[in-house]
Amino acid sequence: MNLFLTPKALVRRHLVAPVARLVGSPLPSPLAGRVVLVTGASSGIGEATAKAVAARGARVLCVARRQGELDRVVREIEACGGSAYGYACDLTDPAATDALVERVLREHESVDMLVNNAGRSIRRSLEFSYDRMHDFERTMAINFFGPVRLTLGLLPRMRERRFGHVVNIVTWGVQMKAPKFTAYIASKTALDTFSRIAGRETWFDDVTFTNLRLDLVRTDMITATDAYRRAPAKSPEQAAALVVRALEDRPVTISTVAGRVGEVLNLVAPRLSDAAMGLMAARMPDSPAARAGRGRT
Repeated sequence: MNLFLTPKALVRRHLVAPVARLVGSPLPSPLAGRVVLVTGASSGIGEATAKAVAARGARVLCVARRQGELDRVVREIEACGGSAYGYACDLTDPAATDALVERVLREHESVDMLVNNAGRSIRRSLEFSYDRMHDFERTMAINFFGPVRLTLGLLPRMRERRFGHVVNIVTWGVQMKAPKFTAYIASKTALDTFSRIAGRETWFDDVTFTNLRLDLVRTDMITATDAYRRAPAKSPEQAAALVVRALEDRPVTISTVAGRVGEVLNLVAPRLSDAAMGLMAARMPDSPAARAGRGRT
């Protein structure tokens, strides 16, 4: 029995669902009839998540910067019988994010579930980052400040209605502390920590948070990194299946075995872990794109 799940999810998964399967009447998804907002929904994990959530009966609010791609995703969802709406928004723009919250709440009354998926990854060693403070600023803008602003905008209505769930797509890097990802992992760790603390304050309002600590997923985000071209990676659809699980079961975290092992090693043998990661970093050099970034914007 998974004690990381909410009491309702425990009852549904371990008591009600097995009985339903025995009598040949599977339970409907907890997402049926819910309003679910997904950011970064124009491609990759966000697109796959929007389609998977819609297939389970949710009304999906798709948010991304590219209106044309959003329109395509909405059309494809509707062609399959789902319900979807597209909202173009740059989440690094505070005024645009506030306007998005106002519009969404006006048009849909509330958002039941939020998937903070939009993000930016940068893999670059410190030696190529000394004159690139903007790498840290722009990752914090989209990976932390954007989702936090959106979450804070939607939380009051969730708490008022005494139901809500927020899923943050973070990374196993928050456990592994992988070299060359200082900007990216720092921003995702900030979001991970924000959510753990926020969830404790909203627990008695039945508003919960899940941090989904994903390993490598084959999306456009990793194409610039040569070392990842042949590395094992999940498909966007496999990652979306984990997002659906997070939405339906509402666990505190979903993580990988490797991530959990790395987290333990960082606690019990931090210097040994440093040495191992240092050796790994030396064997996986920066990509040409990262090295070419020195002194450039």
